[in-house]
Amino acid sequence: MPPLAVALALVLAAYLVGAVPFGYLVGRARGVNLFTAGSGNIGATNAARVLGTRYGVLVFLLDFLKGALPVALIVPLAQLLHPDAGTALGAPDVLRVAAAGVAFLGHLFPVYLGFRGGKGVATGAGAVFVLVPGPAALAILAWVVVLLASRTVSLASLLAVAALVAARLLGTPAPFGQQALPITLFTIIGSALVVVKHHSNVRRLLMGTESRAFPDGTRRRGWLRGLHVVALGMWFGGAAFFNFAAAPAIFDSFARVVSDGPSDRTANVTIIRPDASEDEKKALASALAGSAVGPVFPRYFGMQAVCGLVALVTALSWYGAGGRVHRRRVHLLVAACATVAVAWPLSNYVSEIRLLRFSTDPVVALAAKEAFGPWHLASLLLSFVTVCLAGAALALAGNLPHDDKPAA
Repeated sequence: MPPLAVALALVLAAYLVGAVPFGYLVGRARGVNLFTAGSGNIGATNAARVLGTRYGVLVFLLDFLKGALPVALIVPLAQLLHPDAGTALGAPDVLRVAAAGVAFLGHLFPVYLGFRGGKGVATGAGAVFVLVPGPAALAILAWVVVLLASRTVSLASLLAVAALVAARLLGTPAPFGQQALPITLFTIIGSALVVVKHHSNVRRLLMGTESRAFPDGTRRRGWLRGLHVVALGMWFGGAAFFNFAAAPAIFDSFARVVSDGPSDRTANVTIIRPDASEDEKKALASALAGSAVGPVFPRYFGMQAVCGLVALVTALSWYGAGGRVHRRRVHLLVAACATVAVAWPLSNYVSEIRLLRFSTDPVVALAAKEAFGPWHLASLLLSFVTVCLAGAALALAGNLPHDDKPAA
């Protein structure tokens, strides 16, 4: 069998797996036709609403697996059946994306039910969790946080796919490059299809008539408080430690290494000539320290963005609970998130001109040296403001709503 035929046969098999209507089958096993009960959808949300939470979880897991397994298995199976089948459509990622796409479409338009299917959230989540586990984990976190805060599954699903696309675009160096393009297109197109399938939910959300399927209660409010405090603790602690302990120690350490070398810290290798001036030593120490700290910045600001958004979304659920403290909490967090949004690209710019200071072109080097000081100072000041705002919000966490005062 030719490798292309093997690849296409496995893609077709992925569609057939994705098209298995687990929600419909579980409902039928319980004597219920989900097409005529609840919202009329065969997905996990309606299964939970009609059949109970445990059956909703079962349907979600089965739908998740029918998206994940075809993506995880298609390349090994293709190579097992024919050595060249894994690359018959191009790079292996192309075959994985094809499996993800058809499994997702199979759930939306299952051949077994006359192409009438669900909304694709669980199946899409399974597919992207294999393709891009990092962005998928962030999307799942967004789904959980928004669901707990709003008690609205549709809103959680819509914001989760938005988080998925944002994480893919921001976290990939060249998301539209030739190598990354197939997965990027899948995340964007798949997310767009999820939004389209939720068009009726979007209409109800805009009208304020969307139902809150997730129940309120002591457990939900406890999870909200826990998430809020953990997010703020990680944000404030991480930012304070990096700015006031780690970064200064790294720069000071490299200054000593350059000044005292060669030593055990340089593997007894001379890294700068003995007769170098103090300015040359300072420049080398700064360059080495920057090379150590620079790669940390994307993860550092990514951590701040995630923690800030989790803290803000959970705080918004208490905004209408009464009391100025809850409104002040939201205002502080909006301001803190805004400083992160400004500081992130500014930090990237500072890292760029830090390198340009050592350009072989004297004009470029001089311009970079003149620009570096003011912009570096602005970056440090923004980081200081962020730490202060996050710390103030953390202090307010001592006054969160209690169980006898339900959040909105």
